[in-house]
Amino acid sequence: MKFVPYAYQQYCINRILDTPNIGLFLDMGLGKTVITLTALQELKYYRWQIGKVLIIAPKKVAEDTWQTEQRKWEHLGLLRIVGALGSVTQRARALQSDADIYVINRENTQWLVDYYGFNWPFDVVVIDESSSFKSHTTKRFKALKTVRPKIKRVIELTGTPNPHGLLDLWSQLYLLDGGARLGRTISVYRDLYFVPDKRSRTTIFSYAPKEGAEQAIHEAISDICLSMKSEDYLDLPDFVYNDIPVVLDAAAKAAYNRLARDYVLEIDEETITATNAASLSGKLLQLCNGAVYDEQHNVVPVHDCKIEAFMETVEQLGGQHALVCYYFKHDLDRLLTALQRTNLRVRVYSGVKDKNDWNAGNIDLLLLHPASCGYGLNLQEGGHHIIWFGLTWTLEEFQQTNKRLHRQGQKYPVIVHRLIVQGGRDEDVILSLTDKDKVQESLLESLKVRISQIKEAMQK
Repeated sequence: MKFVPYAYQQYCINRILDTPNIGLFLDMGLGKTVITLTALQELKYYRWQIGKVLIIAPKKVAEDTWQTEQRKWEHLGLLRIVGALGSVTQRARALQSDADIYVINRENTQWLVDYYGFNWPFDVVVIDESSSFKSHTTKRFKALKTVRPKIKRVIELTGTPNPHGLLDLWSQLYLLDGGARLGRTISVYRDLYFVPDKRSRTTIFSYAPKEGAEQAIHEAISDICLSMKSEDYLDLPDFVYNDIPVVLDAAAKAAYNRLARDYVLEIDEETITATNAASLSGKLLQLCNGAVYDEQHNVVPVHDCKIEAFMETVEQLGGQHALVCYYFKHDLDRLLTALQRTNLRVRVYSGVKDKNDWNAGNIDLLLLHPASCGYGLNLQEGGHHIIWFGLTWTLEEFQQTNKRLHRQGQKYPVIVHRLIVQGGRDEDVILSLTDKDKVQESLLESLKVRISQIKEAMQK
């Protein structure tokens, strides 16, 4: 296919060529991959400015996306891309092969740094979805930080650079400039732009931006970071939410209230921690979906109310294809069992073949987990419906997964169907996503509200 770049794409290519360390914070669907590959080929074969390139990406993206994009465009024929994936032996063998670009999944970043030690060979590193390096405490960040002085160029790509707030920016910017713009340590960054927010006598749980901090941060990084939104550059079809209320029957509602009451009363409202909040929240979300894991991790079925709502939604599609997002393993098992009674062509996403079959129209329902399939997959050719059976607290996962359909090449309005249990934990998740709130803060605050409601009900 011949690549005729849009004006904004050519601008981004030129910025990569002229700016050694750059963050392209481009909205999903704007073509970050082809932009980057075009610039890398120019630097490698026409300007002779770079040697070996490493791309660090989410696992599913590392397996397919970069290689597929290179094969797709005629002008990228010079590039040789190798995926360093699989077992240790397979990775080592791939790294020893002759190529221009090596792609590795982000979970193996530390392994790669340890593998090369002082002989780090990559003078260019591309971090695909750099928000996965947003935490300065992770092993992957610390490992890459140790070899940063050996890297001449860093290109960061993401559509969501700060999904949970401005604090997420520091580690990503550090990998670009070594702390020149936002401070050499996270403590310096916090002191410059934030004030303590939620805290106890001895512990600070969160920070709030100082007045004017957001603008000041954006100005500080504007020379090496470029941000674009798809609605400003592409004529995309509409994006529509269709929230489907799910009403629990009497037995299911009683089971939900019993779990909430018994578990909640073990936790004092004033001493909720992230650990017990996440545990309780997970149990309640499981029950909204229809089953829970017991202490031995056995599945205990509770109700089919959400499954029934899902099947009705599928029926109402009238044969139109849809992506289906599940969250817990027992969600997937029960969905597959329910769908066995239909004549639909159902597939669980596992790799490139499923992507190709979906885009070719050979799959009616493609089931996927947002944490593993939310990045890099171009699925816009296979349908324009997405059904969220199991919800995620993570705004980034939610947005990225929806953008698998709502991107360049989509011909129809994308409709996002969200199954929401009324009066249940599902509503708290939707509120958090709508408010773009922090996951942990949403967990804690919404549980406190639930606790108060339950205590009031018990007193009546």
